Amino acid sequence: MENKIRVAIVDDHAVVREGLRRILAGADELEVVGEAADGVAALGLVRGRKCDLMLLDVSMPGMNGFDVLHAIRHDGAGISVLMLSMHPEDQFALQALKAGAAGYLNKNTGPSQLLAAIRTVGRGRKYVSAAVAEKLAWDVDSGRARLPHESLADREFDILRFIASGKTVGQIARQLNLSVKTVSTYRARLLQKMNMKTNAELTRYGVEHGLPL
Repeated sequence: MENKIRVAIVDDHAVVREGLRRILAGADELEVVGEAADGVAALGLVRGRKCDLMLLDVSMPGMNGFDVLHAIRHDGAGISVLMLSMHPEDQFALQALKAGAAGYLNKNTGPSQLLAAIRTVGRGRKYVSAAVAEKLAWDVDSGRARLPHESLADREFDILRFIASGKTVGQIARQLNLSVKTVSTYRARLLQKMNMKTNAELTRYGVEHGLPL
C-alpha cells in the first residue's frame, strides 16, 4: 500500500513498545519504521527523517517526552507527535497541545481509539479524545478555575518541571540553551504566577500534581 504513515514508537519499556507494534501491525496504512527507548535515540530518528509520526511517552529517564517534543519543534522536521502517558488526560493534554503535540492519549486507551488517533494525526489534524473535549467544554461552561500550571506559558511550564526535578538555574540554562539571566527571569515570573516564593514550594507542587519530571 502506497503512502503509508510511517510511525516511530518511543517508550522506555520494551513490553509497551511491543504491544504498540502489535496493534499497529493490524493496520495496513501504518508502518512502524523505528523504535527508541529514550529521548536521545528518539532524536536520532528525527534527524534521520525516518518517520512521519511519533508515538512519544511522556515519562522517560533523562530527556522526558516534553523535552523531546521541544527538540522536535526546534528541529522543524515536520514530524507529528502523539503523546502517550499514564498521567490522566485532563492533567496534561492541554499542556501537551500547547507545547506542540498533535494529540495526547492515556495509555489505558483501547486499540481502536489509539488507531483512530494515529489516523487523525497522520492526516495532519489535531486529536482530542472525547473525554478531553467534554472536560474543556465543561470548564468553559462551569467557569472552573484552572490549576496554576495549566495557565503557564510553554517555557514557564518547562522551567517548573526542571526546578521540580531538582535542577539548578545553571543546569536548566545549559539544557535549554538559554542564559542564566533568562532562566532566572522565567523563574521569577513563574513564582509570581504560582503565588509561591521558593523552589521547595514548586518542587512540592510538581510532585503532588504528578508533573513529568
